[in-house]
Amino acid sequence: MKLLTENDELIAVCERFSRHEFVTVDTEFLRETTFWPKVCVIQIASPEEAVAIDALAEGIDLSPFFSLMAKTDVVKVFHAARQDIEIIWRLGRLIPAPLFDTQVAAMVCGFGEQASYLDLVKAITRANLDKSSRFTDWSRRPLSEAQIDYAIADVTHLRDVYVALRNRLQRSNRLDWLDDEMQTLTSTDTYEQHPEKAWERLRHRVRKPRDLAVLMELAAWREYEAQSRDVPRSRVLKDDILIEVAQAAPRNIDALANLRAFPKGMERSRAGAEIVACVERGVDRDPATIPKIERSRRGASGATVELLKVLLRQVSEETGVAAKMIATVEDLEELAGDDAADTQALKGWRRTIFGEKALELKRGQLALTVENGKVVTLDWQDAATAPV
Repeated sequence: MKLLTENDELIAVCERFSRHEFVTVDTEFLRETTFWPKVCVIQIASPEEAVAIDALAEGIDLSPFFSLMAKTDVVKVFHAARQDIEIIWRLGRLIPAPLFDTQVAAMVCGFGEQASYLDLVKAITRANLDKSSRFTDWSRRPLSEAQIDYAIADVTHLRDVYVALRNRLQRSNRLDWLDDEMQTLTSTDTYEQHPEKAWERLRHRVRKPRDLAVLMELAAWREYEAQSRDVPRSRVLKDDILIEVAQAAPRNIDALANLRAFPKGMERSRAGAEIVACVERGVDRDPATIPKIERSRRGASGATVELLKVLLRQVSEETGVAAKMIATVEDLEELAGDDAADTQALKGWRRTIFGEKALELKRGQLALTVENGKVVTLDWQDAATAPV
């Protein structure tokens, strides 16, 4: 086990790793006080060796690592890949591909939703990982032997997890079931930061078009501020305060200062004037440019959604695929209202195992019943003749 701090070492290791069918990858980073993640250590393993790269070593050039990540004949294996890939995209402007995410694969292989790395390693390899270094400060130098061992263990056990999951998927002909998720993870849109879209993660917290219009302006302003200052969004303005400002829509500094939750004194800063300007732009926004506020489906379709949830759980238990992987609540709501909804639940393998049954349930061609304490499905003919 080795910590790489010299460029010559890194070049040689990446050259050796590039000859293998796959490599496993992980990162240790800090983000508590910054907007952008600060990578401290990068761990990589081939089937034959494993190393950690000191990303903070003086003069270190990570280009060989990025070249390895760009090789299309080497599968890059991560667990819960999104944050690791975000780091690689920001530093190297590339997305590792082909990609295999063991957390996603685990959801298809019957390990439940968002299986932790710790639980997955224990279930597949029977190993108990030492997580005592998990919350250490990875930016402090020198790194201890315990930290290095901890970091490298994350990619050595990942090799066994990958092989086991890949083999299961191949035996069950489910390997291509991961394609949609891998396409999302390898899309640059997933990692590009668009301040003008920052409102989307808060859209369900407002109910009026005017409030949404103001929120759109405020969220974009906060995103620009956080990125330019490299601080967490909450250091600029917390979500709850952002929503309160959007709903109150104060159009001058005094009105802003009167908001109970707004930080005292901030109204007199540059930020205060910019927030009031955001409110003005939001209030004056052309109503035609304000996105429609989606209302949750109620009434008749609500009962249908509840039935679809029961069916989803039954299919999940029967197939061993996590329910979250098959369909979301939004998918069910769309499906409840429209048999031809543009939803993932009606596409590909999801349609095969769930979507068709969902349509049959809506049409009265499928029934749900309980046998021996478990929900099972019956087609309408079997249901009609079943004993009461």
